[in-house]
Amino acid sequence: MNWLAVLLGSVSHANWPDEETVIRLFTLQDYNTRVVLLGVTALGLASGIIGSFMILRKRALLSDSIAHATLPGICITFLILSAMDINSKNFFFLLFGAGLSGIISILCVQFLRAYTKLKEDAVLGIILSSFFGFGVVLMGFVQQHPKGNAAGIDGYIFGKTASIQAHDAQMLMINAILICIMSLLLFKEFRLICFDSCFAATQGWPVLKLDILLMGLVVIVTVIGLQAVGIVLVISLLIIPPAAARFWTDRLFYQVLIAGVLGAASGFFGAAITALFERLPAGATIVLVSATCFFVSMVLGSKRGMLMKFLKKRELDHQVLEQNLLRAFYELHEDDEGNLIPNKGARLNDLLIMRSWLENEVQAGIRILTRKGLVTKDANHNFVLTELGGIHATRIVRNHRLWEIYLITHADVATGRVDRVTDKIEHILGDKLVARLEHIVAEDYPHLHVPASPHPISGGKI
Repeated sequence: MNWLAVLLGSVSHANWPDEETVIRLFTLQDYNTRVVLLGVTALGLASGIIGSFMILRKRALLSDSIAHATLPGICITFLILSAMDINSKNFFFLLFGAGLSGIISILCVQFLRAYTKLKEDAVLGIILSSFFGFGVVLMGFVQQHPKGNAAGIDGYIFGKTASIQAHDAQMLMINAILICIMSLLLFKEFRLICFDSCFAATQGWPVLKLDILLMGLVVIVTVIGLQAVGIVLVISLLIIPPAAARFWTDRLFYQVLIAGVLGAASGFFGAAITALFERLPAGATIVLVSATCFFVSMVLGSKRGMLMKFLKKRELDHQVLEQNLLRAFYELHEDDEGNLIPNKGARLNDLLIMRSWLENEVQAGIRILTRKGLVTKDANHNFVLTELGGIHATRIVRNHRLWEIYLITHADVATGRVDRVTDKIEHILGDKLVARLEHIVAEDYPHLHVPASPHPISGGKI
């Protein structure tokens, strides 16, 4: 446990900020803090919004390729500016070179996809590794250049959030506004090519142009984000917030909105943490905050979260157990005409032999039915269906047998297997589907109270 002691000791000796510092930070009283926080918040907002479309378009790796492909453009631009004796630190020239390199990488991807039989993931891997490898080689020349260290090229790889200036923040905010406007204006078109590009092409939509426009917006976000989090980590802001948003909703508009909020929150709180604690790398902290949002969403997400899935599965398991027990009660006490004999009790062993149930499973199901007022005990301590329980059991058996009859007469399922097939779907039959089954089966079974079982019952099990 030495490692735990070391960890706790490091935490206890950390320089924790006082209350006044925290208040000044979150009220944006300091100019430099205000510039940095607003800049990275705008970057997170833009990345989350445009990244949502890239995730649905299955182009997440393309964003990574674009990010890595900007490195050779930055290095080449620096070397050209140095050779022309122009200020090699010029931020706009370096971003222009990065953007041009990113666009060239997109054109290379499109060329290889169109004229080779390589799959898209292989093409993206080739472009990513080739461009980044070329950039690393050029970095060697940059570092040997007399002005290489002064240029701060390393900052574009790992990010230099603290060095964001007012004009950088303005550019990030303008970029965020542009992304929001374009996403709203082209929301229908982007949604169409993300979900069914083939259908969009058959309807005459310019799929290729829309695709290039979407990737162009990704290039803009990626290039402008280099100053904040760097080449290596900018991809995380394009992927993690949209992926986290999918745990909360199935609607694209709300997913884009949530992704933008999560991206903005990741940028804001990540930069805020680095402002409160010294020597923390800002880009990596922003990514860790974003990753934390992802894991929280993965667990607590209201649509696809692990907790929600667990609760829904448990609810369905209880529902299946309840319905199977009610069906077992009914078939234990069913007369020759398919009617339930009322007020007839059943012992625990009677229920156990109906299916391959465990005793504690049946007891748990009976407790649930008892709480719902569907089962009670008689004077002999046998389990008896209440009047309400009889109504529910009759409905369940009726729907089950309607589905069985349909499978036998219209789906050619063998009578010996129909019960097992029915069990997989009968618990989720809706009223509309039951009504359709009644209509289909009505000719063969005109009296649809509870049809007799259409398959043999053997061995005392249903």
